[in-house]
Amino acid sequence: MKKEIRQEHFKGERPLFNQNDLCIYDTIFDEGESPLKESSDIELVNSMFKWKYPLWYSKNISVKDCTLFEMARAGIWYTKNISVENTLIEAPKNFRRCTGVTLKNVDFPNAGETLWQCDGITMERVTAKGDYFAMNSSNIKINDFKLVGNYSFDGAQNVEIHNAKMLSKDSFWNSSNVTVFDSFISGEYLGWNAKNLTLVNCTIESLQGMCYIDNLVMKNCKLINTTLAFEYSTVDAQINGKIDSVINPSGGTITADHIDELILEKDKVDVNKTVIICNENK
Repeated sequence: MKKEIRQEHFKGERPLFNQNDLCIYDTIFDEGESPLKESSDIELVNSMFKWKYPLWYSKNISVKDCTLFEMARAGIWYTKNISVENTLIEAPKNFRRCTGVTLKNVDFPNAGETLWQCDGITMERVTAKGDYFAMNSSNIKINDFKLVGNYSFDGAQNVEIHNAKMLSKDSFWNSSNVTVFDSFISGEYLGWNAKNLTLVNCTIESLQGMCYIDNLVMKNCKLINTTLAFEYSTVDAQINGKIDSVINPSGGTITADHIDELILEKDKVDVNKTVIICNENK
């Protein structure tokens, strides 16, 4: 049976260092680093963290209805099997090299450098604002996601996203095996240097989007104000409506109602490797 801690106010270094089997309610962790470092089997409910490094090298952690204030920065690193629900995380640089992360109804208003190099992430009803979200993380499943921040998912692998709204320049750079369903993405240079990027039922707005991609698949998508698309990409794109401009795809098939500007330079690509189908011409 777990020991209960209620309405405590901890200060100073490592007040609950290396503790296990605790249920912590309505408690404040104030000034003092690493209050729960190397802890295990901890339940946190309606509690607050106000200082740095609260959950490092921990495992089997449940966080519900809690708040991590801005100074709880770099708060959750090297932790295994952590679920966070109905929680506000104001602190940046959270979740680094963690495994088994579940986030449900979590807000990250200051999400710079958040979720770096983590493995096994599930997110539902998450909002975030900050650059470099989820860099070099892997095995990610996301539903109902809102992001404002550039350079997201750089180097990410094995990612599945549903129902997202992302305002994010340079998203999915250097990524592999990413699939996005039923989402809106606005941002320049989407997906450069990615491998196996699939977009299904998505609306995209992007200057020079989807370039330098190995195996880009787009199904039932819209491209709004998207210019100089697909440069040096191998692509299978089914676009509803028009495309403003396409430049030098490496190969594949592009289907759209209309393409305002098609740039194919024989000295840069083999133009015979790409099939262009405009439905208005049928």
